[in-house]
Amino acid sequence: MFEIGEKTLRLALRDAEMAEVYIEREDAVELQVQRERIDFAKTETITGIGVRVIRDGRMGFAYTSDPSGVDETVRRAIDNLGIGDPDENFGISEPSDYPSVKGVFDGSFRDLQVDDYVDVARRLVDRVLEDGCAPTSGGFSASLLETFIVNSEGVEASSRSTGFSAHISVNAEKGGVKTTAYESDSSCKFDLDPEWIAGRACRIAWNSLGGEAIETGDMQAVLDYHAAAGLLGTFAESFSAENVQRGRSILADKLGSRITSSGLTVYDDGTLQGGLRSGPFDGEGTASQRTVLVDEGVLAGYIHNIYTASRASAESTGNGLRDYSDIPGVSLTNFILDFDDAEPLEDCGGIFVTDVLGAHTANPISGDFSVEANNAFLLDGGEYRPVKKAMISGNIFSLMEGVSCIEMEERQIGPFILKPLLVEGVRVTG
Repeated sequence: MFEIGEKTLRLALRDAEMAEVYIEREDAVELQVQRERIDFAKTETITGIGVRVIRDGRMGFAYTSDPSGVDETVRRAIDNLGIGDPDENFGISEPSDYPSVKGVFDGSFRDLQVDDYVDVARRLVDRVLEDGCAPTSGGFSASLLETFIVNSEGVEASSRSTGFSAHISVNAEKGGVKTTAYESDSSCKFDLDPEWIAGRACRIAWNSLGGEAIETGDMQAVLDYHAAAGLLGTFAESFSAENVQRGRSILADKLGSRITSSGLTVYDDGTLQGGLRSGPFDGEGTASQRTVLVDEGVLAGYIHNIYTASRASAESTGNGLRDYSDIPGVSLTNFILDFDDAEPLEDCGGIFVTDVLGAHTANPISGDFSVEANNAFLLDGGEYRPVKKAMISGNIFSLMEGVSCIEMEERQIGPFILKPLLVEGVRVTG
């Protein structure tokens, strides 16, 4: 791939002052489960090339999924130089020492066959049936991603990572009453436990039967892993320097101010061992790093790519993420919530929310949200009583000012590495 990258770079530099070639090669496997059947399976290999060129302060970009068509791709990138206005903040990365990131590549990927993946999906279904539930949908996916970057400043870097993910949705029914539940898990290694995934989904579904009505009011809430990850999206995006600079973040001009409970420190860490979004460099070839965003409750920084860092007279934090078909934006790697202490679940009251529906409707600037609470339970001394139907609402930034966590194991859900969250004053509508 470096040979293609270097050829493309030479072509681009005929008409550009600076250039960058970003190449992705992905081998992927996907299986889908419909009811009790493995309904669909496919494998594919995709190679994509993105070309950025800079001349006279302007940037041009083009991409292709046909490695034999790089000449045309370079021509389109050069042609696109005339589209935008000049901007002195456009730039590309310079060579640097990249960290050694462990636990993100499983060499067994090359030896695994489709039958191995079918076995995982079959074990999901078998465990659901064994636990007396009915599978409705699910799936398993695996991928090997190789990334290559070369640019005119001398960067020549490559990385590889693997990812495996499984999920299942189930129904439980008793006496004509039916409930649903969902669970998933992901790893950089082929070490997923389909029985655990399916068993947890079924346990949630069975425990949700016979729900009672809940009175409307403000109360304490425990947000389980998926619920917490859903609502944290708005909070996390406010740390993006791109959002700050465009006036889309409530955290603009709040550096040095307290924004969460004092017992919470937050990191974005692209070097985390085994992190789902870890790697030695970002989509611009900038070295990955661990960035402190909140230090014991106080806003300590934002995440940057090269462009936003230039605008702020700062340094990129290695958060210029992308795929081959787009220019680098500012995105999270592994967003870690590190609490000083944790509360025992048996000491908590109020409502326990397994998951939420509608988190994407939260106001991205104010943080106001109103979502459906899926598989919710009333908490009483560690006892769970299922709730028939409930909505929860509030403001994620206000809730984070007093947030703590529950004494349970840590999991990674998407970019978020966390324990279930304990928040106060959530509005619950029955």
